[in-house]
Amino acid sequence: MGYFGLTGGAASGKSTVARMFQDLGARIIDADRIGHEMLRSSSPAYAEILRQFGKEILDDSGEIDRSRLGRIVFRDPERLQQLNAIVHPRIIAGVEDLAAQYQADDLISHYHADDVTFRRPRSVVLVDAALIFEAGIGGCFDKVVVAWCWPEQQVERLMAKAGLSREEAEQRIAAQMPAEEKRRRADYLIDCSGSLESTREQVRKVYADLVRQVGRA
Repeated sequence: MGYFGLTGGAASGKSTVARMFQDLGARIIDADRIGHEMLRSSSPAYAEILRQFGKEILDDSGEIDRSRLGRIVFRDPERLQQLNAIVHPRIIAGVEDLAAQYQADDLISHYHADDVTFRRPRSVVLVDAALIFEAGIGGCFDKVVVAWCWPEQQVERLMAKAGLSREEAEQRIAAQMPAEEKRRRADYLIDCSGSLESTREQVRKVYADLVRQVGRA
């Protein structure tokens, strides 16, 4: 199994890039979705989050309202750090569990016929996560792909996507590692500032290289 990271700033095009990789055959582990599951009342993290942030973050059904929680943590770096300390270890554990399952699938996906062993090609596994570098786990991956777009595009996309004001969008972007630093740390860059076809062509080239790396491993 090839184990790769995919990251990028909020509304940078990362999710679109992940779907393009998936269409080509990559197995995607959505760390952000795992993080959302951590906020549900059925999660072991739920009670700890409530103790830290209070019941004012709940909606009428008793579930954590991500918008309310976001308004608290993205205005206060210390509060964001408190939330990350609760959820990040659990997200990492969930990602590792899924990766282990995929690795096990690769190990057993072969059969014998006439003394010849047939094995399915090893998987390209991409962990789609916004905070790979912020969480300090970049070194866990064989390579890291960074999706990016120009800053003004990012602000406008985040405003449209999340229904935020410009100030709120800029606060959320500022709470993450600067895009320039993520680009500096990347092994591969996907420029999402142009057309979808331009982005897709870049994804095809990167995926072909990841497949070659998996084949050599």
